[in-house]
Amino acid sequence: SPVVESGWDTVLKEAKSAKIPVILTDRAVNVTDKSLYVTFIGSDFVEEGHRAGRWLLERAKTMPAGDINIVELQGTVGSAPAIDRKAGFEQEIATNPRLKIIRSQTGDFTRAKGKEVMEAFLKAEGKKINVLYAHNDDMAIGAIQAIEEAGLKPGKDILIISVDGVKGAFEAMMAGKLNVTVECSPLLGPQLMQVAKDIVAGKSVPKRITTVEGVFPAEIAAKEFPNRKY
Repeated sequence: SPVVESGWDTVLKEAKSAKIPVILTDRAVNVTDKSLYVTFIGSDFVEEGHRAGRWLLERAKTMPAGDINIVELQGTVGSAPAIDRKAGFEQEIATNPRLKIIRSQTGDFTRAKGKEVMEAFLKAEGKKINVLYAHNDDMAIGAIQAIEEAGLKPGKDILIISVDGVKGAFEAMMAGKLNVTVECSPLLGPQLMQVAKDIVAGKSVPKRITTVEGVFPAEIAAKEFPNRKY
């Protein structure tokens, strides 16, 4: 499960020469020769960005006239989820000129950094911020703290969209502090082991296996919460 996308050619060539099949999980790599790995199992991070953007496009229809200013907490620089979640979201919001990203900075996928960067956003833009798009729930939860400490109501004064679908996000939604989370399921183990068995058995497997995921707005958080496994 690579942390960043680039720099894998040499080691993957060594694995191929040694006849070791490589299965990538959760995160993809950027290599010119795709035969260096057998398959990639994981989420479609671009689609997650699209889903976040589509939710906001719908919500924008009910918001007052004028610009809708968005601040973005990006994931780890150079990581596949950060690159792709940004790209998918931007493609969606480009269809509505009211939606504008006014600040975008990495929060490194951590709660502490999410809080710190959100504090800086609030200092710089204050009440101009209408929406926060966080590339993961942890950063969103950190940002919620910063928003509350600034005397604003998260989920109301600033709409919050995040990605992952962890229990903490559902708790925040039930408390009215988060508006929607886009699922990114970590439950890849059973799927991964089945693929490994298929490869050993000489079966052909698809080059790209996408995990099945959903979108959970605050309205259904309480009903869905008991079903969460992570």
